[in-house]
Amino acid sequence: MTVISSANVNGIRAAAKKGFLEWMADTKAEVVCLQEVRAEVDQFPEVLRELDGWHAVWAPAAAKGRAGVAVLSRREPERTAIGFGSAEFDNSGRYAEIDLPGLTVASLYLPSGEVGTERQDEKERFMAEFIVHLTELRARSAAEGREVVVCGDWNIAHREADLKNWRANQKKAGFLPEERAWFTRVLDEAGYVDVVRRLNPDQEGPYSWWSYRGRAFDNDAGWRIDYQLATPGLAARCTDAHVERAATHAERWSDHAPVTAVFDRGQLL
Repeated sequence: MTVISSANVNGIRAAAKKGFLEWMADTKAEVVCLQEVRAEVDQFPEVLRELDGWHAVWAPAAAKGRAGVAVLSRREPERTAIGFGSAEFDNSGRYAEIDLPGLTVASLYLPSGEVGTERQDEKERFMAEFIVHLTELRARSAAEGREVVVCGDWNIAHREADLKNWRANQKKAGFLPEERAWFTRVLDEAGYVDVVRRLNPDQEGPYSWWSYRGRAFDNDAGWRIDYQLATPGLAARCTDAHVERAATHAERWSDHAPVTAVFDRGQLL
């Protein structure tokens, strides 16, 4: 079995004070993808700079205090990459990937956007470039006999079942028709599989992000915007995929919850 987890930490220094380190110590995952790290490595608490037993690829953003992704692996990667060949986005702390035997794992933090602003324009430019990368990555990996899983905060709720109050959010970034159509293209044209939805086809959610405002978490009024999208061969071997929702509001160390998937891959890791 191979266990892969993904989590938007909403600032790794803050998360480390709230329980993230304890979660890392307890996780059974062989690979952990992080998003919204929002710090340079030299700003981390000492315990985070060299996590015992982990090989880390950190990809901070050129803009200080923004974005930032990472891929942590118990096994030393055969190859690492930051960015996906984009002149605009490779230094924005939004993408990193590693190669392990027979498997490429990537961590993604797609821009959140905001309707009617430059942030939404940025999101659309990112999506236009990124789907090309996803398509090429799948084709290249297939030629090499590799599987792929792209984990992270995609900042899009794909279906009505992916957010609690979908009717009130149809004109908001994250649930716009054009964003949802793009996500469909990732599945249908680029050929990836949403492993959580594959195993939970009729479920509302499971949500992975809840606003800190009001009682969103207590009422489970959330969004499912954190995904693991895998190539079909790997997705077919996914035996479990779920959101690690905290038991109580007080036990949360981020406004997101980890998404964890278990793959039957033998001893490749």
